[in-house]
Amino acid sequence: MSDFEREIVNCMNRYFRTHHIQGFAYRLRQSRFAKQSVDVLADSLNPSYNISIECRSIIDRKLYFSQHFHSGKNKVHQVDAITEFLAKTGRNGYLAVEFRQGPGKDSEAFLIPWTVVVEHFRENRGITIDDARACIVLEKSKDGYTLSSLNAK
Repeated sequence: MSDFEREIVNCMNRYFRTHHIQGFAYRLRQSRFAKQSVDVLADSLNPSYNISIECRSIIDRKLYFSQHFHSGKNKVHQVDAITEFLAKTGRNGYLAVEFRQGPGKDSEAFLIPWTVVVEHFRENRGITIDDARACIVLEKSKDGYTLSSLNAK
C-alpha cells in the first residue's frame, strides 16, 4: 500500500470519528493475480458514506488520463472500469489526488467527485491543480490529511 493510500484511509477514519459517523475506511489487499477495482473503500450504515476512492500521488501540476491511469487486459480504460464498478455497487466515487511539488515544497491533496473525473475524461482533458482546488480540499495537519466535509466548495 502506498503512503498516500494509507493517509487517505487514516483521513477517512479520522473524519468518521470526529464527525461521529458510523463508518470505516479500508484498503483491499492487493495481489498480482486479483483485480483490484479501487484503492480505498469506506462502508457505513449511512449510504451516503459508502464510498470508493481511487488514489493518485503525482509530481506534476496536472493529472493526465493517458499517463496516470491504465487500460486493463481487455483494453477497458481504468476510468470506465471504475465507473462501471460504482454503477454496480451504488457507491459514491472520488479521486483522491496529491500534487507533490518537489523537495521543500508542500504537497496539496484533494477529493474530486467521480462525476467530475468522468466529465474531464470524456472531454479528453486532464485535471489541473486549479481544477482540483475547486473540489474538496484535504488540509494538511500534524496527523496527516484532514477532511472537514465531503461537500465541494
